[in-house]
Amino acid sequence: MAVVYVRQSSRQQVLEHRESTRLQYALVERAAGLGWARSRIVVIDEDLGRSAAVAGTRPGFARLVTEVTMGRVGIVVGIEMSRLARTGRDWHQLLELCSLSGALLADPDGVYDPGYYNDRLLLGLKGTMSEAELYLIKQRMASGRLAKAQRGELALPLPIGYARRGDGQVIIDPDEQAQHVVRLIFDMFTRLGTLNAVLRYLAEHDVRLPVRSRGGLDKGELQWRRASRETLQVMLHNPIYAGYYAYGRTRIDPTRQIPARPSTGRIVASPDEWLVALPGRMPAYLSVERYEANLARLAANRNTAATPGAVHNGTALLAGLLRCGRCGGHRVNVQYHAWGPAYVCSYEKTNYGAGTTCQHISAPALDRYVTEQVLAAITPAALQVSLHAAAQAEADRAQLDLLWRQRCERARYGVDRARRQYQLAEPENRLVVRQLERDWETALADADRLDRDYQRFRDTHPVTLSAADRDAITALANDLPALWAAETTTDADRKELLRTLIEKITVAVVGETELVDVTIVWAGGHETTGQAVRPVARLEQLSYYPRLIERIRALAAAGHTARQIADALNADGLRPPKRTNRFGVEQVRTILHQRGIRTQHHNTPVTVLAEHEWSVAGLAAALRMPTATAYTWIYRGWVTAHRASDDKHWIITADPTELDRLRQLRDRPPGYHQHRRWNPPNPPEPSQGDQE
Repeated sequence: MAVVYVRQSSRQQVLEHRESTRLQYALVERAAGLGWARSRIVVIDEDLGRSAAVAGTRPGFARLVTEVTMGRVGIVVGIEMSRLARTGRDWHQLLELCSLSGALLADPDGVYDPGYYNDRLLLGLKGTMSEAELYLIKQRMASGRLAKAQRGELALPLPIGYARRGDGQVIIDPDEQAQHVVRLIFDMFTRLGTLNAVLRYLAEHDVRLPVRSRGGLDKGELQWRRASRETLQVMLHNPIYAGYYAYGRTRIDPTRQIPARPSTGRIVASPDEWLVALPGRMPAYLSVERYEANLARLAANRNTAATPGAVHNGTALLAGLLRCGRCGGHRVNVQYHAWGPAYVCSYEKTNYGAGTTCQHISAPALDRYVTEQVLAAITPAALQVSLHAAAQAEADRAQLDLLWRQRCERARYGVDRARRQYQLAEPENRLVVRQLERDWETALADADRLDRDYQRFRDTHPVTLSAADRDAITALANDLPALWAAETTTDADRKELLRTLIEKITVAVVGETELVDVTIVWAGGHETTGQAVRPVARLEQLSYYPRLIERIRALAAAGHTARQIADALNADGLRPPKRTNRFGVEQVRTILHQRGIRTQHHNTPVTVLAEHEWSVAGLAAALRMPTATAYTWIYRGWVTAHRASDDKHWIITADPTELDRLRQLRDRPPGYHQHRRWNPPNPPEPSQGDQE
């Protein structure tokens, strides 16, 4: 059969260049003149309006290749070779298939046999010229666009908040409400600091974005749409809001392009790679400095090793600010456990698989120390803080009130417009009048609902703060610790304040003790140093352990009871290793029992414990569990234990490795041990003495 291939490069050409399309369909007569019956002539025109630059987007060309491959085609007729392919790969593939199947190619100049070398050489030249022609066309168009862009005259798509006059001049959207919404977005990002926070604010107050339609019957009309993360991202990155005329902000990366999808593979170029950047050529909503500060804030919100990342709602307040002072200033991460969050540096272990964690610090202890330093630093400015807070609250309410008034004004205009349309209609034309009447009633209902909503907003959010509100703000500012601990202050608020005042914090645990060296680098570069105290696992880790034991021995020798010893230790300012601030009676008794220290109130000698030996009460206290649970583990054989010499007490053997295993056993979820009752996890092997 004969195939007549018909193609135009774009829909505009199909509509406007109809003579070319007619000539291509007339090639049916050419095929008939070459001897093919009309019943054996097939017209393939599925590619009308499709470019020949890529074969994957042309179903007609794919159908042609399939028919040629199956050997069903005797001749392919086209108005010119450029209609078949504009790339060398597609063109030579077609020539090879035609050569193998014996198909001919024909155009108005002649008939060619791809299997014949001279014809194939000529066809190859035609294909090369077709490809070069497309390249030259694209090059001329790109050069023209670039030259026009360098003069700032190339019309680019306008973002939200801008409009174009009939003469092509770009102006700020003349709609006051549209201007106010755009400025509100930038103001809220400056205040809240994250894109998600701005999005939540807009959704909470039902603030819609003004979008002008770019096509259709309502082209240029203002439409109000919900805010989305993608839209806000584009607005914050677009340099036109800072007055820049920018061209070439995106480019196509061929390595990322998906076959048959020419619009894919687009990447964002850095400002240094823009083809054209003309400052001051566009009306601006904000200064260049503020635009660059927004970009820097967006970059800092990315969670990378070099940036603190965005503020989240976790309870660890120093996330993103901590650097390790023991292994080269690497970032300290946050880990959340059942007993609370902790700051952990495991750089060597994570990246090289060597060693253990560099340091492990309880988050509440370090947070408490840094919070005290911050509150002490800002307390002198409490009055200025209260005045600024009051002014900021009134400014926020004024912005929202203005937005409400503009919405009400727009609704009243809609009512007036619907009324005028109804009055201009002929009363006899009921088909039109009924619809206009419904539109008028709908506009009246919307305006009335909006007025009621605005009144409720005014009742709950008056523009001017009352005297009671101002007194409450001043009272809170004068009691910053109470404001910091208030339920209305979220962890995200606390983190935001810390990041505003602090650039970074370097921490280094002193040996394995409870002491942590803390260096705070404040915003502006000033540094302060100090020591925080962290909970540790064992009594022996305390930096004052020898002094503590000597003090306990002295008090015991003097005949003091456990309660009296605990009171004396607390009066001396000594702390236990765990997360409590004061020694208790049971803790003192455990220490006396483990170290074999006797008091005058003991009638029997205390069993002396060797290294890695624990009493039942001592192990229970170390693992933060009831003593009864420790006895249950002994009876089930989950710990290594033996009777003391008096045959009354149990002594448990547990070195640091065994303690870690027991802690994991303790952290099992409720009900786990009951389900595994007859198959206990990792039961210890019985000793030789137990087997006997």
